[in-house]
Amino acid sequence: MDKVAQYQAIVTDFLEQLAARPYANAPDIERQVVTDFVHNHYQLINVGWHGAHFAYSVLLHFDIRDGKVWVQQNGTELEIADELIARGVSATDIVLGFIPEAERSLVKFAVAL
Repeated sequence: MDKVAQYQAIVTDFLEQLAARPYANAPDIERQVVTDFVHNHYQLINVGWHGAHFAYSVLLHFDIRDGKVWVQQNGTELEIADELIARGVSATDIVLGFIPEAERSLVKFAVAL
C-alpha cells in the first residue's frame, strides 16, 4: 500500500472511531465523517439540534498533501498528532496547519510540504 493510501485509511478509521462516540448531554447531535478521497480532505463534524439551538461545527479537519497529513482544525481535547503517530503516521509527515508557518519549526512535526 502506498503512503497516501495508508494515511487515507488511518485518518478515515480514526475519524470513524471518534464519530462512534456519542455526546452524553446532547443525544440529538450527530457526528458525521466527511471524506473526499479525490482531493484528500477529511472532516469530523457535529450537526443536529441541542434543545432549541441548531448545532454545526467542524471538530477535526485533515488534508493529505504531497504525502503529509495536514491537521487543519482540532476542536477536541485530543493530542491529534500523537494519536496519528500511534496509528502509524510518521511525525515528519504531520503538519500542524493551524500553527503559523514561522512557528512550525518549534514543534516536533513537519514544517511544510
